[in-house]
Amino acid sequence: MATKSLSILFVASEVEGLIKSGGLADVAKALPEALLNLDQDVRISIPAYRNVTNVDKAPVLLETQLDTWPHTEYKVLELSVSGVPVYAIDCPQYFERDEMYAENNQAYADNGERFAFFSAACLDMLAKLSFKPDVVHANDWHTGLVPYLLKTRYRNDAFFSATKSILTIHNAVFKGVFSYEELHCLREFHSRFVPEAAISSTHVTMLKAGVMSADKINAVSPSYAEELKTELGGHGMHKEFKAREKDLIGILNGCDYSSWNPKTDEFLPKTYSSDSESMAIGKQAAKRVLQEELGLPARKVAMYGMVCRLTNQKGIHYLLPILDKFLAHDVQLVIVGTGDPILASQLKELSAIHADKFVFVEAYSNRLAHLVEAGSDFFLMPSEFEPCGLNQIYSMAYGSLPIVRGVGGLKDSVRDYYSDRELATGFVFYEPKPLDLLLTLLNSLLLYTQSPDEMARVQAHAMKQDFCWKNAAREYLDLYFSA
Repeated sequence: MATKSLSILFVASEVEGLIKSGGLADVAKALPEALLNLDQDVRISIPAYRNVTNVDKAPVLLETQLDTWPHTEYKVLELSVSGVPVYAIDCPQYFERDEMYAENNQAYADNGERFAFFSAACLDMLAKLSFKPDVVHANDWHTGLVPYLLKTRYRNDAFFSATKSILTIHNAVFKGVFSYEELHCLREFHSRFVPEAAISSTHVTMLKAGVMSADKINAVSPSYAEELKTELGGHGMHKEFKAREKDLIGILNGCDYSSWNPKTDEFLPKTYSSDSESMAIGKQAAKRVLQEELGLPARKVAMYGMVCRLTNQKGIHYLLPILDKFLAHDVQLVIVGTGDPILASQLKELSAIHADKFVFVEAYSNRLAHLVEAGSDFFLMPSEFEPCGLNQIYSMAYGSLPIVRGVGGLKDSVRDYYSDRELATGFVFYEPKPLDLLLTLLNSLLLYTQSPDEMARVQAHAMKQDFCWKNAAREYLDLYFSA
């Protein structure tokens, strides 16, 4: 691998440590930090939302307006996260709001315009700040227009003559679909003819614009990169991904173990390591606290945990039909999450019927998430699709064996006990059917009840897995150089 230092602008709609709604934010903090540790000149650009940490105290680096029509005025504020400089694009008409993307489950009506402006401003500011990136790294639909504008608006601009673009696909189900009118703030869309982005005569998607324009594209796991090229896994864009397959690769996300480490986790009643005695004591202590707080009988029993958004993507619809049958066994189950109100009410009904075995907590709680990871013996992720997934990696770190469907990053990170006992780190099923999930749950219960020593061995092996960001960052550097 080449070791020359690159200048990199990492463009994302959210960054852990500043503002977060999902896994994209974790990557947008951890990957630039890992690149910085590999001696790269990396900087991040995000919108200056009202709720960004310390945004009200941030010094102004630049006060300007877009060089091109409509000459929108904006400021660039200076922040940092984990030592990485952050350029926050401040434009109150777009970002001075209570939330990032939506309120009361309703997306902001001008999201297309907001993120089109953000993409334009990220490139507009660079010459004014005298920062000439070798690589501009865009992420998901919010920044899909960055590679597109580099290829069109800045095609003949000497400042960008050597700049290459990368687009990372974190979840292609969200494409940023808007009408030409909604993107009127970009003069390139006035013609109502943008084939790189068009999905009809009236509408475009910002993700497609990025996929068709970026120099290189990557998905957040090798299996997800393959799935994107198929009709079943491409979320309606398989032809575009197929057309770019020479420039599309998968890189498995790393894990930020600074936040998820049972040896140092401040949320746990007792920290622990992969040593069998330490693990047994630490996990038992966490299980007790969970049982006490949630009103479950304080017993030594197989505990299954799940922390997720309540959506069909996370496989809740595979779990619901079999829960009654599974809860007939000597088990306990804790599910923590928010999302689809219909799924939430179904889980509430079932937890009322099985109150001594199953608790559903409709909330987002970081502390509870850590307790569930530590106190569970098994962690459920029966996803319909999963670009990468992080909870299965956290689970392994905490000695909770993940039970996953063999898709995307789940398939790339978890080794199935019944396929490879020696190197196993969890349980994998493939068919998207409730019955297949039930059989896998029962197989895991058999291991717990009949082979406690073997169970402890597999848990210890799972805890020793290393998905650190340094390895992933090296793969990203290779991708940058290949561009």
